[in-house]
Amino acid sequence: MRRLLFSATILFGTALLPFMLHADTPFVLRSVSVDLPDSDRTFPGGASADAINNNCLACHSVGMVLNQPALSKAAWAAEVNKMIAVYKAPVDPGDVEAIVDYLTRLKGTSP
Repeated sequence: MRRLLFSATILFGTALLPFMLHADTPFVLRSVSVDLPDSDRTFPGGASADAINNNCLACHSVGMVLNQPALSKAAWAAEVNKMIAVYKAPVDPGDVEAIVDYLTRLKGTSP
């Protein structure tokens, strides 16, 4: 399969070569800067909101987290620890308990 893909790429490039050599203007690649808007959505205020805003918003939108099912404190702890262990989330170890407590208050189940 790789040989076929490689051969097709070479063949296609060779077929385009005459057109590229006779182009009116040369094709030039250049770098550009793009400013993306900052998100103004953060987790609602309350105890531990800073911990979740500072650690979780790099990968997750507020809407995505707020639409998750209600979980127990143990389940939220498992989710946060999975993000750290499996996905290498750069969560400050001192913030883990605050994040779990916040998620439990916001989207937790009754024991």
